[in-house]
Amino acid sequence: MLSRGVQYMLLATFVFAIMNVAVKWVGHIPAVEVIFFRSIISLIMSGVALRSQKVYLFGNNKKVLILRGIAGSLGLILFFTTIQRIPLASAVTLMFLSPIFTAVLGIWIVKEPVKWLQWVFFIISFAGIMMIQGFDTRVSPLMALVGIGAAFFSGVAYNMIRKLKNSEHPLVIVFYFPLVTLPFTIVYMFFDWVTPVGTDWIVLILVGVLTQVAQYFMTKAYQSEELAKVANIQFTGILYAIGFGWVLFDETFNFNTYLGMTMVLIGVILNIAYKQRLQQRSN
Repeated sequence: MLSRGVQYMLLATFVFAIMNVAVKWVGHIPAVEVIFFRSIISLIMSGVALRSQKVYLFGNNKKVLILRGIAGSLGLILFFTTIQRIPLASAVTLMFLSPIFTAVLGIWIVKEPVKWLQWVFFIISFAGIMMIQGFDTRVSPLMALVGIGAAFFSGVAYNMIRKLKNSEHPLVIVFYFPLVTLPFTIVYMFFDWVTPVGTDWIVLILVGVLTQVAQYFMTKAYQSEELAKVANIQFTGILYAIGFGWVLFDETFNFNTYLGMTMVLIGVILNIAYKQRLQQRSN
């Protein structure tokens, strides 16, 4: 029988995978517009939750909260762009580079050193990215850079969250994401608006709701179980992406591309496992 924390993380990963499918399903709608609808739903749901818990909406460290919101917004815009323009599994694989950027940027942002062995793991993952870009003609150099950029800004956002861990309620951090994102998306949509038609409205609402549900279960997973036991479960997301991409969007890959995806995951998983081992030694 799986523990409660593992069940929560498996459910969160599956819901995130469905959300990615929904984003790809409305690929004719600009990514920024999709994020606009997602942000409205997230803002309302997070705001209601904070009010019900009587937590001050705007937090204490507003500067870092705003920086987290900006970095998270840029990362999500770039990630949604890759989902819509390249195979689903490739987009998700590129996003799995975010733990690497989190570690590298953490050297300067939160003053956490990176061991030499971790650099080896980073090289393995980036070699995998080069294989994906080189052997899958659907992933242009530009889209590979967009995907890497999404992971980079996500790494910045995760470091900002780490800086806020002792000063802010988790829901306040979540609340600032749509709060910062909405003004930018509104301005952008004046220049690039596509009117949703029919079921588009349902899918756009679904993106927002699924995101909140997935974040809820992920939070429950981390609250219920040791980090080492649930963190790597997120990598089942690549299996969902490959499966959904094949069934719903007729996406297939050659052997070298699958090998590249595997190298990315191996590098990231080894890095996380190594960091967890170092933490256990220090405790």
